[in-house]
Amino acid sequence: MVTNTAALKSVMEGPDGILAGLGQGKVYIDMSTSSPTFSAALSERVKGVGAAMLDVPVSGSVSTLEEGRLSLMVGGEEADLERVLPVLKDIGPTVNYVGGNGKAVLMKIATNLQLAVQMLAFSEGVLLAERGGIDRHTAVEVMLNSVIASPMVRYRGPFVLEQPEEAWFDVNMMQKDMLLALELGRESKVPLPTTAVTNELLTAARGMGLEKKDFAILFDTLATMAGLNGK
Repeated sequence: MVTNTAALKSVMEGPDGILAGLGQGKVYIDMSTSSPTFSAALSERVKGVGAAMLDVPVSGSVSTLEEGRLSLMVGGEEADLERVLPVLKDIGPTVNYVGGNGKAVLMKIATNLQLAVQMLAFSEGVLLAERGGIDRHTAVEVMLNSVIASPMVRYRGPFVLEQPEEAWFDVNMMQKDMLLALELGRESKVPLPTTAVTNELLTAARGMGLEKKDFAILFDTLATMAGLNGK
């Protein structure tokens, strides 16, 4: 599991790369969130040396990892999945097969774009309530006990009150996934308007020097634009 397509290329290539270490009967499990096109092309190279490849990104956060509730999505041949399923079950209890090589990475991007979009919408709601005279802590508590409290909002919503000391998933990493989504949207002719708007707010956060903060810093970015204090 590495950070992006460039990092994946760097660990695959060369005499000491992963590709050089593969051979007949081996299964390579790539858990990175990279370009689905690159992932699918890489799987063909892996097949060329007699091995098999599965793209297996995970969905979850620090809290879901600690609670043993990570979910995994798998792209590749189902027979190869069956061979390694016990290993994957040790990582997370939920393993979903979604199709051929590259499809799990696509599914991960389609999932991840919603993290930032939800975080931005949550931030808008909190700031609107605060501007109207409701205490920020109260607004957060009410929303976390309402119908809008998805699992992601439940564990990241409190970050609008206090950022974690170490980012769970920083602005740069989040924007990498948003840009992958926007490129896929362009290629497949699927409009992604909320993704595009949220991506611009991530760019604003970077412009404010907040790129190493958890992407929940979208709240502070929006608060600054609204003339309110972040934390």
